[in-house]
Amino acid sequence: MNKVSTELTMDRAALDADLGALAAAKTAWARTPTAERIALLTEIKDRLLEVAEDWATTAARHKQIPPDSPLVGEEWLSGPYAVMSACNALTETLRGMEGKTFLNGLKTRTTANGQLAVQVLPHTRWDPILLSGVRAEVWMEPGVTADTLADHTATAYDTSPQTRSGGVSLVLGAGNIASIAPLDVFERLFSQHRVVLLKMNPVNDYLTPYLQAALQPLIDRDALRIVKGGADVGGYLCGHALVDDIHITGAAASHDAIVWGTGDEGARNKAAGTPKLDKPITSELGAVCPTIVVPGPWSQADLQFQAEHIATQKLHNSGFNCIACQMLILPADWPQKADLLARVGKVVQGLDPRPAYYPGASDRLASFERHTPDARHLSRGNAPALVVAPTEDDPVYFTQTEVFAPALSTHEIGGTDPEAYLIAAIRYANDALHGTLGANILIHPDTIDQIGAARFEEIVATLRYGAIAINAWTGVAFLTAACPWGAFPGHTLDDVGSGIGVTHNTFMFDRPERVVVRAPWRPFPRSLTSGKPTLLARPPWFATHRRQHVLGRLLTRFQHSPSWRKLPRMALEALRG
Repeated sequence: MNKVSTELTMDRAALDADLGALAAAKTAWARTPTAERIALLTEIKDRLLEVAEDWATTAARHKQIPPDSPLVGEEWLSGPYAVMSACNALTETLRGMEGKTFLNGLKTRTTANGQLAVQVLPHTRWDPILLSGVRAEVWMEPGVTADTLADHTATAYDTSPQTRSGGVSLVLGAGNIASIAPLDVFERLFSQHRVVLLKMNPVNDYLTPYLQAALQPLIDRDALRIVKGGADVGGYLCGHALVDDIHITGAAASHDAIVWGTGDEGARNKAAGTPKLDKPITSELGAVCPTIVVPGPWSQADLQFQAEHIATQKLHNSGFNCIACQMLILPADWPQKADLLARVGKVVQGLDPRPAYYPGASDRLASFERHTPDARHLSRGNAPALVVAPTEDDPVYFTQTEVFAPALSTHEIGGTDPEAYLIAAIRYANDALHGTLGANILIHPDTIDQIGAARFEEIVATLRYGAIAINAWTGVAFLTAACPWGAFPGHTLDDVGSGIGVTHNTFMFDRPERVVVRAPWRPFPRSLTSGKPTLLARPPWFATHRRQHVLGRLLTRFQHSPSWRKLPRMALEALRG
């Protein structure tokens, strides 16, 4: 298990000094010209490239991944690569901020249910090559139209720089994925003109030196400070008079402790509707995220590929993801159900062992098992087995508890009609499962054609999640910096669900409702005979990709300085995966 340092003591004077420096600089940062912000992002990219190798290998070591394992690629892609990509995306937005011309190149359409959809992927000239066949759209809240989109985008920049006063944001970083904290920092700095104090999570505060090195240009301008510490430090900072607002990525229990208090006091405050916190807070808090398998004419190769897909959705980062598949919704009467489940089991058992490094995982797994007499254990060598349990053994626990560990629930829905099944599965996800962060749908293209493309989209529109992935994983939305990242709108402080607000969102949309990602059903070269050809081979984020450690490094360097000359090597490694 990863051991979290407990000997850190709180230095209030140092924290006060950091907040004092930020508060003194908040107006200057808010009024920083766009050209200077672009220059800062360029410098950050250069500094990030210098530390990227050590960042990725250090993160892998702390997560007990062998240095020669392809799984080191996860730390490249969800760390330096994601931050480098965000720098590029923010730079493009800022370059087109005058008159919001950055919106001019975005394709828009009206969805089958009447919402405005804005395509954010593919967008650059490289996207159709690097992510061939992958598409991401941001669906705006009802009422936003193509004509009014600019009125609901980057409105923080509508105010004259000379009149901006800024503010001080506290970002409470996540402990699982390395890029979460810096991406949250970027959103506050560049989308809201706020300076930031980032408190690292004790689980991954080993990343602090790399973040300080990469983000030094922001630190030099007193726009950023990075500190370590436990719950005592977080509590002190949340209540500090110089902190104007807070963003947390973590558990709903942590959010509620900040907002309402703990124990009996917290319960009384929540019941009375009297928050202890006197400042705004936004959040991303996870969920019991579903993957819906829709019955259809899957080939043997389809079954194998999607089995790898499901295993990845569950076991990326050893299962410690807020969007890990925790509820696998299956068609009870589909003849290929058993074959798919058997293949998922074989894929899981064939993966490199991943220790359950995140604190508390063994206790959470034990609790999961206590709620079922029918648990299956998919062996993973010297790593904890993946525990699989039918939801019906304890419907309340399995639908309402985010386990945050290698555990998976299954729920079966009867019927043979794909449209009726999908409607029932979505109703179950909406009504029974905790949270609204991310949901995945695996569906054969012929089945979409059978339902009808427009009707299928109408049904998808009823799925109330902040990110929806069709034949993809919602992790793609996380890695695509342009996608707003957060829960479906509507949560409140007393019923926070998966959180309030969005982050990432490099196009700075003010009223996004959800992100919808679509990916090819079949990878290259099998896709060439599908009638919907794509050049995307096995995606590099798949846990089964044999060259993701090499590809992750190459993609990060490509994002730093894109070049046609770099594409052949990346294509070769992608095919070798």
